[in-house]
Amino acid sequence: MHGDKADCDSGYPQIERRKKLPDPVLREKGISLWSLIKDNVGKDLTRVCLPVYFNEPISSLQKCFEDLEYSDLLDRAYKYGKEGNSLQRILNVAAFAVSGYSSSEGRHCKPFNPLLGETFEADYPEKGVRFFSEKVSHHPTLLAFHCEGKGWKFCGDSNLRSKFSGRSIQLDPVGVLTLEFDDGETFQWSKVTTNIYNLILGQVYCDHHGLMQIRGNSQYSCKLKFKEQSIIERKPHQVHGFVEDHSGKKVATLFGKWDDSMYYVNGEVKGSGKPKVCCPSDATLLWKRNEPAPNPTRYNLTSFATTLNEITPGLQEKLPPTDSRLRPDQRHLENGEFDRANSEKQRLERRQRMVRSHLLYFQVYILDRRENYKKVAGNLDGSGKMVTEATTMWADIGKQESRRTGMDAQIYLVNSMKKLLIPLDDVSYSTLASISK
Repeated sequence: MHGDKADCDSGYPQIERRKKLPDPVLREKGISLWSLIKDNVGKDLTRVCLPVYFNEPISSLQKCFEDLEYSDLLDRAYKYGKEGNSLQRILNVAAFAVSGYSSSEGRHCKPFNPLLGETFEADYPEKGVRFFSEKVSHHPTLLAFHCEGKGWKFCGDSNLRSKFSGRSIQLDPVGVLTLEFDDGETFQWSKVTTNIYNLILGQVYCDHHGLMQIRGNSQYSCKLKFKEQSIIERKPHQVHGFVEDHSGKKVATLFGKWDDSMYYVNGEVKGSGKPKVCCPSDATLLWKRNEPAPNPTRYNLTSFATTLNEITPGLQEKLPPTDSRLRPDQRHLENGEFDRANSEKQRLERRQRMVRSHLLYFQVYILDRRENYKKVAGNLDGSGKMVTEATTMWADIGKQESRRTGMDAQIYLVNSMKKLLIPLDDVSYSTLASISK
């Protein structure tokens, strides 16, 4: 998509992005987390509705883009590959895979769970990237994203399986991330497990642990071990691993901390299974975390994350109505209007449940190939279940048409949620035509 930086910057005005969040209008009130989640031990907390006090003013769709803060590592990897240095390419890809975790340090609030059909798109010419993400499934929650940079494309899906044990939450990512360079070299990996501890008593903190395998279709692959933090561990957040070629020979060793930096040395480091080289003077720096934001808030957003929900001059008229920046509850929270944010969040959640109820027991008009609207009975999965006052004929049509034109039903759902004041029990042809455009 992008040949060089000039291709990205030409024709774009210089955008001055904000350095901090707006000053809060009101002072927030503390809430006991235990009083809200004590009845949900062992359940999937992604389905538990919490007040906005526990949210940060960005959505999970925007959080996906936050992983691209250090996209310059991919630019560098592309350049090395073009020069024929495949080892440096995968080393920078590995550093990029680790860098996405750095923003989680000190972040104790939950991003907003997007509505079905909600989107986020970002164009950062100063970074040379364009990004798009969408919530494509509600149960299970599934987010999909696509990003293009200078000589590379990065895409994937995000789904978390969560388990609440009383004092901690375990988040197991499900999905594969794919990085493709313009010369055809591709890398794939999955994220590691995240745990959030001390929800009830003590200082809340998070940790990432597990094995990350970065598989390439060319010369090298990489394995990274995120070490689980323990009570006696004096050096938390450790990451170490190695790069190996097709023959299994270890050609480079990586080590560092996911919240700080990553280094490498050529060849295999002999020892007890982890690098003994810990001094930067003995190794080459791959990645270093950016300085903390100069105006910290209780959300501890990075400088990059602070810009994600900003509506820069001239942007609003270009955004689709489904963009996360236009969510009223999220905007009220950012402005420090906590009561209004909570009311809006509850209203949107109620409306989403109601709209889904209407579509799960299908009474929806679908546009057929002859440009005529048909009233059909069925489900988004094409099961064609009967509903009240629906005939067998309509059920058969629903079974066929909901599979064939399910996207029209999804579009109908999204636009119905945008038009929140339209009663769904009285949808006329003219109303449908207006909200389906």
